Amino acid sequence: MKIVYSDKKSGKTAQVEVPKDHEPMLLGKKIGETIDGGVVGMDGYKLQITGLSDTMGAPSRREVDGTRKVYMLIANGPGIVGAKKGKRMRRLIRGNTVSADTGQINTLIVEYGTKSAEELFPKKAKAESKEEK
Repeated sequence: MKIVYSDKKSGKTAQVEVPKDHEPMLLGKKIGETIDGGVVGMDGYKLQITGLSDTMGAPSRREVDGTRKVYMLIANGPGIVGAKKGKRMRRLIRGNTVSADTGQINTLIVEYGTKSAEELFPKKAKAESKEEK
């Protein structure tokens, strides 16, 4: 399971793998709830869950309760990209609760901890091959 956390102040986003022994702490949480950042090594931080997707890539929606999968007739929002006005599509949608089938949890930083932004969002190293040429 992965957690993607975003910082509105800096506009940066990063991804962290959740250790297997910490996954049970996340099960049962719903979209909109806050979780402790210590689960992924971000001590002192609070993260708000903004979205989920399962291991197959199906997005979750707030209005579908539980962990079930349903085919919904939807016009906009998660699961629909570039729909025209008045057009609705039937899409596979996951429920709003974290389960064992959840592959990714999207979060937003609500409270900041002791680590700085530079430590949380390390800069990507440039390829050494460019420097050699």
